Amino acid sequence: MASLMFTDCSSSTTSRLIHLNRRSGTFLLRQCVGQLRLQTTASGRGCCIRSSSSPISAISADTKSSEGAAIVIDGKAVAKKIRDEITIEVSRMKESIGVIPGLAVILVGDRKDSATYVRNKKKACDSVGIKSFEVRLAEDSSEEEVLKSVSGFNDDPSVHGILVQLPLPSHMDEQNILNAVSIEKDVDGFHPLNIGRLAMRGREPLFVPCTPKGCIELLHRYNIEIKGKRAVVIGRSNIVGMPAALLLQREDATVSIIHSRTKNPEEITREADIIIAAVGQPNMVRGSWIKPGAVIIDVGINPVEDPSAARGYRLVGDICYEEACKVASAITPVPGGVGPMTIAMLLSNTLTSAKRIHNFQ
Repeated sequence: MASLMFTDCSSSTTSRLIHLNRRSGTFLLRQCVGQLRLQTTASGRGCCIRSSSSPISAISADTKSSEGAAIVIDGKAVAKKIRDEITIEVSRMKESIGVIPGLAVILVGDRKDSATYVRNKKKACDSVGIKSFEVRLAEDSSEEEVLKSVSGFNDDPSVHGILVQLPLPSHMDEQNILNAVSIEKDVDGFHPLNIGRLAMRGREPLFVPCTPKGCIELLHRYNIEIKGKRAVVIGRSNIVGMPAALLLQREDATVSIIHSRTKNPEEITREADIIIAAVGQPNMVRGSWIKPGAVIIDVGINPVEDPSAARGYRLVGDICYEEACKVASAITPVPGGVGPMTIAMLLSNTLTSAKRIHNFQ
């Protein structure tokens, strides 16, 4: 059995690395409307079929492109479409009842990656017409100061979503602070009551965590059948792996979770019709792990040294892309796959919150 090391793939890391590598072009997709074409990988080998930005016909483990290559699931294009839809709804809400959805972010400390992610969220809010609010606190701030900021946004009627940027400084109780966010404004979906409702049949969470929600949305937008399929989630973090497994289960998939104590992960993964990988280990899943025709959602985004790249590194996922795209029926690239969907789902959750609070249909 291969030796495995598992780490969490946080949305903040995803955003940071995508931002840093935006100009290097590694795995970056260009819009291609109304046709299919070969997508060239960083190694120079063309292996994946680039799909149009419109939803494609149903893909399943029984589907394979006629050219024997996987279809690229273009998260960047799907996220843009979702943001366009949100823009229309935000405008309609403003015109109908005079309310503009508002998202508040609390940033503690001066981590560059966190600051970049917060900046990206603000830009995303501006692009769809959502108001953004921000509180920045020093690294040595007390937990009480953070809780006071949370409480202020909880009571502010112009704020419909609250996000505490993670990670927090080590002297703070992360769970205590996240639990203080009003469940009605928990657009990150991390409140234990939201997770609990997600886990229970017949209960509906007010919000679903953004990254796993984005994974499922990609499957839906590409008409990929989930019901009755075997799904494997690699990683069990609270941010991605665990809620992704719960969402797949809600879609009537049969779900297995692979983690650091799993024996024979290759064999289990090879049975999957759908794979969601979120462990933060570059190229961990090889082509030999993948069932022919499987659909792959790669949440991992890992920098690896590459002297030929402008910044001295390139980004790869948890799945070995060059190998997987020769076996799978569809696959998300890194970057340009799940990453753009995370912020799109955050905006969607904020709009949903505003509609719910103001009873706007």
